[in-house]
Amino acid sequence: MPARLIPLFPLHVVVFPRTRLPLHIFEERYKEMIGDAIRDHSEFGVVLAKENGIVSAGCTVMVEKVLETYPDGRMDILTRGLRRFEIVELSGEKNYLQAEVSYFDDDDPAPAPAELRDQALSNYRDLSGLAASQGRGEPDLDDPQLSFQLAQALPDLDFLHALLARRSETSRLKELNHYLAGYIPRQRRIEHVKHLAPTNGFGGGPAGR
Repeated sequence: MPARLIPLFPLHVVVFPRTRLPLHIFEERYKEMIGDAIRDHSEFGVVLAKENGIVSAGCTVMVEKVLETYPDGRMDILTRGLRRFEIVELSGEKNYLQAEVSYFDDDDPAPAPAELRDQALSNYRDLSGLAASQGRGEPDLDDPQLSFQLAQALPDLDFLHALLARRSETSRLKELNHYLAGYIPRQRRIEHVKHLAPTNGFGGGPAGR
């Protein structure tokens, strides 16, 4: 597919296709970018920003709804992920960053094995039961790329970016299940320790006066 020039929004976040991302827009250059996207009903790319620059793969989003506008031009918006892309070349012609990108999707369109999906959903239910993950919405089980919905709220941005770049749902589900097999027990231990800490582990009041 030929490369196409799109606006880029570097953020400390990873967004996936068909998942929602709320944004607060306050910088002048991004007010301009989002204003153009709303006017033209066009998409822009969200890429993970790191200390040494931006990563090579991202996902485009479109503005679904303007939630709030402020007198100084700031906006609260709700966006939805659309297409994955790889950056071909950066462009600095405008106030905000742009890039020539090449879109991609999964190389293997075949559905993932049912046992992998079932295991991922079981892990997702366990994850949702943790205090730190409560309030997560129900996934769309008809989505052939279910892994994206199940992974979107995880805090490990490097893992999420690696998942975004993978071109096989089977491979993503395997990686997700492997990750959650270690992550969920660790989080349970952390929450258990936090629960015990105020009582010094013995069910009474804190030690000391």
